[in-house]
Amino acid sequence: MNGRLIHIGQVILDLVMRVPALPTSGHDVLATTTDLTPGGGINVMAAAARSGADVLYAGTHGTGPFGDRVRAALQAEGIATAQPPTDESGTGICVALIEENGERTFVTGTGAGGRLHLDNVQVNETDLIYVTGYTLLDPANQLALQTWLAALPPVQVLLDPGPLAADLPLDDLLKYVTILSCNTTEAKALHLPTTATVIIRTGASGCTITHAGRTRHIPGYPVTPVDTNGAGDTHCGVLAAELLRGTDLETAARRANAAAALSVLHQGPATAPTRQQITDFLAAP
Repeated sequence: MNGRLIHIGQVILDLVMRVPALPTSGHDVLATTTDLTPGGGINVMAAAARSGADVLYAGTHGTGPFGDRVRAALQAEGIATAQPPTDESGTGICVALIEENGERTFVTGTGAGGRLHLDNVQVNETDLIYVTGYTLLDPANQLALQTWLAALPPVQVLLDPGPLAADLPLDDLLKYVTILSCNTTEAKALHLPTTATVIIRTGASGCTITHAGRTRHIPGYPVTPVDTNGAGDTHCGVLAAELLRGTDLETAARRANAAAALSVLHQGPATAPTRQQITDFLAAP
């Protein structure tokens, strides 16, 4: 492994509720299961760590019992933290509603994880920085991130804009981005950069990669999903880990496709497989 994955997003708690269907406005629906688990940025970081990457969480995390659960989850995955706990606000929470077909809908409050403090985060040229669109919702974060990136040595930056892609001010940030990863819905809402590698995740069919003026499709691995929550995060985390290992882009994307397929076979956000599990899956007839 040549460098670290430095994640500057947010680790929050996911309140995951499985529902027969989403309620209409003003109505209620009974959940069949309810779980409270660490989520958000930990999905990407756990996926990368399970594929052998050295991972640093550079985002913030609150004090209190929610923050304690976040830190315990990070420690369990072998993920280091760059920041001490902050008492500015509590750790954020995301309500994730999972329908019977595996589709998910989110409502997120970022809490302490919503504000960037990057001055003490040291970066090497071999590192890869992961940026999530949720970080960019705060104008102060936009300025802090751009100022920080501008002062860094040349480094890989992976941006996943997420479901709020259409609402994000990305124009000034894209000049620092080397890899943009998004799903098809998000891609339609963006002006895709021509200076970065663009990966569009297409679900069970895999992903497309546009790099150096050439676009090619990397086939996926269709499965019957149990829970699609975190599949895109798994894809990004495994892709990052493989690139840090020195794996070529197409092979890294193929492994990321396999990892995403394996992740949706289990309930919960942080369901990424290990690197050996991905290898075994790809080797199976």
